[in-house]
Amino acid sequence: MANPHPASWTSRQPKLRDAASVLARLKTLADPRQLPGMARFGIAVDKALGGVPTPMLKKLAREIGKDHQLAQELWKTGVHEARHLAALIDEPTQVTEAQMERWAKQFDSWDVCDGCCLNLFEQTPFAHRKAIEWSRREEEFVKRAGFSLMAVLAVHDKAAGDAKFLKFLPAIKRQSRDERNFVKKAVNWALRQIGKRNLLLNRAAIEAADHIRKIDSPAARWIAADALRELRSHAVERRLQSKSKAPSLRRGGL
Repeated sequence: MANPHPASWTSRQPKLRDAASVLARLKTLADPRQLPGMARFGIAVDKALGGVPTPMLKKLAREIGKDHQLAQELWKTGVHEARHLAALIDEPTQVTEAQMERWAKQFDSWDVCDGCCLNLFEQTPFAHRKAIEWSRREEEFVKRAGFSLMAVLAVHDKAAGDAKFLKFLPAIKRQSRDERNFVKKAVNWALRQIGKRNLLLNRAAIEAADHIRKIDSPAARWIAADALRELRSHAVERRLQSKSKAPSLRRGGL
């Protein structure tokens, strides 16, 4: 379906100053016909407007700019798309551990969970510690957030030493028995991303996957088989070998 909103739509819109005006704008961008499809992908739609594409949310976030207070207001609405936008506009330097805990406890959908980890939480100074803390929690989406954080940190935290990611592997092995779909997929995601960071972590992740493969659990066997398929692939090995020949960032630091 053609995009009904031309590229210049933001220039004709009023300034967004509060949650009410943002929600009004989001409603003009939403397509409720997308809700059934979202639900089929496991997204909670009971408080969703429907079908606001990620590029459009990011464009709206750029128009608004960073705004910590507005992010809090949007999150409190509980509206699915508003919460995605809150993570995009919040200011990481103003995010506290208390806020991270409050938001994590209110996660009700895997995509909002992952969006907060990717767009906001991983930029905070608490990210590595919260990843381990949350991996021990029983709430499904809080635990998923722990492993989602591990995955995005493995990709984006270029300055972190290997030791920080080696600390994640015991948690990955310990929680690989969790049969809940949204948890096991995040555990697998974290293991694969750590194992694609560099050669040392690749070997450590493969060793962890070999350990997980021996656990008497369908979730563990799936996590290990899927991770090993990628981590032992020629494509990953070639990329990591090439990367190892380039000047590297510090290794092993905390």
